[in-house]
Amino acid sequence: MEHQDRTRAGYDGVVELYASLFAGRLEEQPFSRNMIGTFAELVRGSGNLRAADVGCGPGHLTAMLHELGLDAFGLDLSPAMVDHARRAHPKLRFDEARMEDLPVEDGALGGVLAHYSMIHTPPEHLPALLAEQARVVAPEGLLLTSFFATDGPEPVRFDHKVAPAYSWPVDLFVRQLADAGFATFARLIHDPASGRGFLDAHVLARRA
Repeated sequence: MEHQDRTRAGYDGVVELYASLFAGRLEEQPFSRNMIGTFAELVRGSGNLRAADVGCGPGHLTAMLHELGLDAFGLDLSPAMVDHARRAHPKLRFDEARMEDLPVEDGALGGVLAHYSMIHTPPEHLPALLAEQARVVAPEGLLLTSFFATDGPEPVRFDHKVAPAYSWPVDLFVRQLADAGFATFARLIHDPASGRGFLDAHVLARRA
C-alpha cells in the first residue's frame, strides 16, 4: 500500500534521531507511562504474558513491557527501526511486520500495545488493521492504543514530520474498536504532550 511505503521510507530515514528523541520521553509523560503500567498489570493478571509491541520503533517500550514482567516482543514496518531495536535490546525479539499482517498465531497474545503506531493509517484502512489486532489477541486479552485525538466529528489528516497522519474523535475510534471485537473499558484523554495541538488519547480495550 502506498501509505505503508511512504511510512516505511520515512521512519527508515530518521532512526537515530527518532531513537534519541523518544527513548526517554516517557519520563516526561506520566499519563502514557501509567497507562502502559496498567496495561502490563492487567496482562500479567490474565496469566498469558505474551505481548506484542506493534509499531515498536526503536524498541524502548518493548523493553519497558519486559521490565514490567511481560514476555514482550516488538514488530515494526521499518527494517531500519527493527535493526536499531535489535542492537539496542539484544536480549529481546524484534521482527519486521505490517500491522495488517502480523506473524502471530490466532489468539496467541495476552496483550497488544499500539503506542501511536496507528496514526499513519488512513481511516478507510483502519478496520482491517484493528481486525488483525483482534485476531492475534486471546479472548479477554488486552489492547492499549494511543493516538492523537480531535474534538471534531471526523478524522483529521495532518502533516506529521515523518509521514501523513490522522487524529481521531475518541468516540468514533472506540466504535471502530467495537466493530473489530474489542470492548473499551478505560480511556484517558489529556492536553497535548507535543506541540501539534491535538489532544492525546489512550484507550484500553478487552477482546470479547
